[in-house]
Amino acid sequence: MPRRSSGRVTLQDIAERVGVSKVTVSRCLREPQRVSETVRLRIEEAIDVLDYIPNRQAGALSSGRSLSVALLVPSISNSVFSEVQRGVDEGLREAGYQVLMGHTGYSILEEERLIDTFLAYGVDGFVLSSTRHTDYAQRLLNRARLPVVETMELTDNPLDINVGLDQRVAGRAIGEALITAGYRRIGFCGARLDYRVQQRLAGWEDALKAAGLSTQRCQTTPRPSSYRLGGELLSAMLERWPDMDAVFCCNDDLAAGALFECQRRRLEVPGQLALAGFNGLDITDATWPTLTTVITPRRAIGEQAARLIVERLQGAPHAPSRHDMGFEIALRQST
Repeated sequence: MPRRSSGRVTLQDIAERVGVSKVTVSRCLREPQRVSETVRLRIEEAIDVLDYIPNRQAGALSSGRSLSVALLVPSISNSVFSEVQRGVDEGLREAGYQVLMGHTGYSILEEERLIDTFLAYGVDGFVLSSTRHTDYAQRLLNRARLPVVETMELTDNPLDINVGLDQRVAGRAIGEALITAGYRRIGFCGARLDYRVQQRLAGWEDALKAAGLSTQRCQTTPRPSSYRLGGELLSAMLERWPDMDAVFCCNDDLAAGALFECQRRRLEVPGQLALAGFNGLDITDATWPTLTTVITPRRAIGEQAARLIVERLQGAPHAPSRHDMGFEIALRQST
C-alpha cells in the first residue's frame, strides 16, 4: 500500500486495509475489549504490516488529555535533580503518564520560555524545581488552570502544590550542630547563589548570630559548584581567615573539594578544620574522613510530587497545599 505524502500511516490507512471504519480502529486502540477478537487481530496485523505509530497529539485532542507532565530542572548533570527526576518519573509512569523534561539552566527567563512551550504542546501539568518565577510565567500557569507542583524549597504562597524542605531551617540546623560540637570560628562557603543557597546562608547566619558568633567568614561566588571550586574557595578562606575552625559548604561538591584541598595541605580534618556539606550525596560516604552533611529527601520529594499531581489529575479537590518533607543532619567523621 503506498504511503501518504506525509510518510505517516494513519488510522484511515489501517481502516481501509482491514475493511472497517476509522472509528472502529480508534476504539480498538483505546478500548480493545469493545472490539471482537477477529477484528482486533486483523487490525493488529495491519498495524504490524504498515508500521503504524499512534499519533499522541490526535489522541490528546479527542480526549482532552496528553498523558504527559512537564518536569523543569535547573541542571541535568546535578545528581540532586536526577534523584528528584527519578522519583517523579517512576511515580508518573506507574499512573500512565510520560515525563517531558526541560532544562532551565537556573534561569527564570528560560523557565518562562519552557512553560510557554510546554503549554503549547498540551501537557497536563507541571513539576517545577523552584518557587521563584517571573510574573509572566505565573500568569501563564494561573491561566492554564493545570496542576502545578513547586519542589525543593518551601513557600508560604504556593501557586498550587508545594513539596520540599525549609532550606533556611536546614542551614540553621547544621550551623547549630557545629556550634554544639564546640566550633566557634565557623565559615560559610557558597557557589551559584541561587535562592536555595541564599536560604542556607541565611540559616547559617541565624545560628551564629543567636550564639553571639561572627558571621564575617563568608566566601561566595556565582560560579557553578565543582570539586575544584571547593578547593579554590577554601584556599581563599584560609588566606583571609586562618583562624577558622569549621566550614559549612552550601553543597557536598564544595565540601568534598574542600576536603581534598585540606588533604593536599596536610590539614587534619577535623583536628585542624571541620567540614560540613549539604544534600547527602553518595560521595559524603565515600571520602575519608566521611563528610558531615544535611541529607535532603530528593527522591521522596519527586515521588510525593508525582503522587499529588496524579491525584489532582484524577479529580482531587483543588486547594493550595504545602508539604514539608524535612531533612536529616548526618554527623560524621569530618566534624
